[in-house]
Amino acid sequence: MEYTIHNLRLLLLPCLFFLVIGTPALAQTGSITGTVQDTTTGNPIPYVSVSLYPSGDSAATDGLLSDEGGHFRFANVKEGRYLVRLTFLGYETLSLKEVSVTGNQPTDLGIIRLVGASQFIDEVNVSGQQSQIVNKIDKQVFDADQFEASKGGTAIDVLRNMPSVSVDGQGQISMRGAPGFLLLINGKPVVADATAILSQLPANQVENIELITSPSAKYDPDGRGGIINITTKKGATDGLALIANVQGGLPSMNDFGNAAPQSRYGTDITVNYRTGAWDISASGNYLRNDNAGLRDGEVYTIIGNRKTVFPSHGERSFDKYNYGGRFNVGFTPNERNAFSVGFFAGHRFQDRIADIHYNNVATDVATGTVIGRSQYFNPNLQTKQGDFILGSLDYTHTFKQGSSLTFSALYERADLYGSTQNRNIEGSDTLQHTVSTYRNPLDGFRGKVDFSVPLGNGTWESGYQYRWDKQDGQFIYRVQELDDAGLVTVPDFSGAVAAVNQIHSFYTQYAGKTEQLEYTGGLRYEYAYRDLLVQSVDDNDYQLKLRNLFPSASALYHMSDHWKAKAGISRRVQRTSNFELNPIPEREHSETLEQGDADLLPEFIYLAELGVVGEFKKGSVFGTVYYQDIENPIQRVNSVYADTILNRVYTNADRARRTGVELGLTYNPAKWSQLYLGTNLYQSSISGVVLDDMEERENRAWVYSISGNANIDLTQRLSVHGNVNYLSSRPTVQGEDSRFLSPSLSVKHTFMDGALTALVQWQNIGMGIFDSNQQRITTWAPDFYTTTNYIYEVDVVMLNLSFNLNRLTRQLRLPNSEFGDKEF
Repeated sequence: MEYTIHNLRLLLLPCLFFLVIGTPALAQTGSITGTVQDTTTGNPIPYVSVSLYPSGDSAATDGLLSDEGGHFRFANVKEGRYLVRLTFLGYETLSLKEVSVTGNQPTDLGIIRLVGASQFIDEVNVSGQQSQIVNKIDKQVFDADQFEASKGGTAIDVLRNMPSVSVDGQGQISMRGAPGFLLLINGKPVVADATAILSQLPANQVENIELITSPSAKYDPDGRGGIINITTKKGATDGLALIANVQGGLPSMNDFGNAAPQSRYGTDITVNYRTGAWDISASGNYLRNDNAGLRDGEVYTIIGNRKTVFPSHGERSFDKYNYGGRFNVGFTPNERNAFSVGFFAGHRFQDRIADIHYNNVATDVATGTVIGRSQYFNPNLQTKQGDFILGSLDYTHTFKQGSSLTFSALYERADLYGSTQNRNIEGSDTLQHTVSTYRNPLDGFRGKVDFSVPLGNGTWESGYQYRWDKQDGQFIYRVQELDDAGLVTVPDFSGAVAAVNQIHSFYTQYAGKTEQLEYTGGLRYEYAYRDLLVQSVDDNDYQLKLRNLFPSASALYHMSDHWKAKAGISRRVQRTSNFELNPIPEREHSETLEQGDADLLPEFIYLAELGVVGEFKKGSVFGTVYYQDIENPIQRVNSVYADTILNRVYTNADRARRTGVELGLTYNPAKWSQLYLGTNLYQSSISGVVLDDMEERENRAWVYSISGNANIDLTQRLSVHGNVNYLSSRPTVQGEDSRFLSPSLSVKHTFMDGALTALVQWQNIGMGIFDSNQQRITTWAPDFYTTTNYIYEVDVVMLNLSFNLNRLTRQLRLPNSEFGDKEF
């Protein structure tokens, strides 16, 4: 209790400090604000170019882009008269003359409506192509609507089209080759596992994808590769807005002879109601997405003079579903205060079926003589489930001088549980039957306060954040051998693990701009405490305390009206999950044990980048050179446990480095077509002493990924969309992961003046020609070699139907699981 009170005091002290300093009139200049909307639909228009000119002067003194809600704000504007000019592709340029600024008083232009340019207007919608990519000082913003082939799927299907992002055959998401990144949902950090969160977010609700490759100090420093921010859709004007989607899949063209047929169907609905000061949003979704598949493996181990080879082949499929409901209530009683309350409840389920046939042969290493043979069938069922409940509260107060103070808090409860059942059957005899069960409930809390104030030619921001999560896991492993009467608990593989993580962090940063230069610099201090109590055969308490500084700086220079140069550097951390720390072994299937390392260290990463951006009438181009230096890279490696069992453990290597270049091109050759191409090429190297090996190992290789997307309007209502994603082979500290290919094609038709949309998708095109949707994972050491090819369904056909009562284009600030999905 005393410790809790102490933590609350730590949270309140900076709040009181900010309240005291937030009231003085630090800014002695005025401001100009406004909101840009489409004159026909009333929807906000993001990324409008807004320029500020002194009256009678042809040279702009300031310029910016409107945000996702169409809002813009010029701070520190000297007293006088100005012209405000707004330009955006597909709309007529608007100039507002004689805009007056008096003293330090704010000038609010209210709602500014842009009219669609006549050459872009047809009877259905604006067919002129808006910019698909917007480049800012620290990030790139991608319009999700350009990736039609992902509709009906999840946010992961949208992400795989980004030039910096790749998704492999196991569903692992990487940013610039690094599988760790910080995920934000509408600007809110998600500490949970990114793949788990994104698999629950329907693609239809995604508005924009922001790739923040040079994060500032105000963001959490989590994530090797940087930050991905997902902004979601919401109604724009007063009244009711609704979007509903239904999808279903045709029967599998090739189910690999799996025991059960695959089911693919789902629905999601989002409702937003705005009236006066109230803004109410709610959504619900259900998604069933099974995947047929098989695996084909080859393994050998060497123990002493005995070499055991055990090739395997069989089904490896997934039955998956999730459902959930979210709501958010926003209340803005006046221009100075804003409140927001959110709630989420959901459930996730996954069965992984691996029914594998083994053919084991043991030989004498010296003579090659066969000394043993066995054939057996290994049916394996792994089940994971989770129930999630969370609530969030946000409050923002804006002072007269333009400074603001924001409080936010989030609490989550997650009940995680599951089991793994494993049998080795030879003929009619069950040689071994094992059952692993776990229950791993989690509680998490995040509280933060942020203060910002206009200062000079920019804005100074500071804040404090406290993070806490606790997980109490119970793990039981039971075995029944051939002659046993029943299952018997194995103490070495059973026990309890209690993990507590606490983080205190402070940050300060300054962001400013001149006529041609935008810049940001800041520093974040963090104290992190980790306590892991393991109760098994032996009881051990593992503690880790870390104090770190995370500096960051970035700049964007406008070389001309069409060209910009940018640079950035930051330090980040990839934290350990409780799963990676758990030292109690789990029998995942017949040939594999999985185990964490209680002494595992977090990774520390320096990121640096230098790039150029060009914008022209029919598109844009960008190129970025980047460098990552990673200390303590976390690797999952294998060692020999027994002649037919490998032990898969997490460990730290010494160093990893990536040097690469990103290139992206958007091109609109005509009003009826859009083309996008992105590529990422980097050299990856990783080195270190692995487990008990005496010699240091190093693996180095070139890696590349390619994303291409084309949208063609055949008529005003009928369009075709194609995309392809390719990821080359990648090195690991013990081997490599093979290439991965995923091409898709879709056809869209709109009805009822665009309110109803039908979409047919052809996912993971194979046709017996392409090796799509499969990946081989290979590792080796002096005493073992293992390679496994995971092959999943191709030529999947999905049907989607979407209904829009009102176009949804504003951020839907619904809460998402923050801690529990990470451990799921």
